[in-house]
Amino acid sequence: MSNSPEENGKVSGVENVPFVDEHIEEGHDEEGKKVRHRGVYLLPNLFTTANLFVGFYAIICAIKGDFTSASAAIFIAMLMDGLDGRVARMTNTQSAFGAEYDSLADMVAFGLAPALLAHQWVLHTLGNIGLSISFIYAACAALRLARFNTQIGKVDKRWFVGLASPAAAGVVAGCVWAVVVFDAKSGFAGEQIPVILTIFFAGLVAAAGLAMVSNVKYYSFKDFNFKERVPFVVILIVVLAISILSMDTPRVLFIVFFCYALSGPLYLVERARRRRKTKKV
Repeated sequence: MSNSPEENGKVSGVENVPFVDEHIEEGHDEEGKKVRHRGVYLLPNLFTTANLFVGFYAIICAIKGDFTSASAAIFIAMLMDGLDGRVARMTNTQSAFGAEYDSLADMVAFGLAPALLAHQWVLHTLGNIGLSISFIYAACAALRLARFNTQIGKVDKRWFVGLASPAAAGVVAGCVWAVVVFDAKSGFAGEQIPVILTIFFAGLVAAAGLAMVSNVKYYSFKDFNFKERVPFVVILIVVLAISILSMDTPRVLFIVFFCYALSGPLYLVERARRRRKTKKV
């Protein structure tokens, strides 16, 4: 007895077309019964696709040597990545497909793009050492995303275990963008960058990569509710922050993400200090 098109996951009219099929995802309804959902949610996956495209565009720009556009594109990808999750939660359109698709897009935008940007900008001058550092960053991003997927629903959502890949990408892209814009007239090329800056940047890229796979906790901001009322002063702070950001966008972004990357180790040190103080008491 042959199965129905629904049981085979086929769509009427296209079941005989090679390589064409419809995504079917199993879940549970409000009563706990197993149900099968056909297709994917459009709205959040549009933002994820935009994230993927901008990450791909950043790679193309880095290959061409347009480091300013490549860095800016990575930050735009962060915006798209933040929106797809928010939209999915606000519209109740989360899905296993969306989570996996989001991770794949993140790997391109926050794993491969920053690694290639770092290598093309200055790390290529270090030869195999620069290549190894770039690969370490990309590999750590892949491991970070894989670990994050396995921890969904198992860890406190208020905290990230390890530096989130968008934040690590912000540190790398922010540094490149800040330096390039700082001397826009002469335009830093790899051979023109001082050795001390090259060494600092290599260490920064390696540290950002290793931070992603560390067990250091970082505040996730996921418990922040945009629907709640806030004091009027909060709006004034937001206006001030936007004004400061517009004054020197590259350096402000780099400082913000660099400080966030440091917040995890500093929080770890503070917790250790409190524990020692408690034991003494």
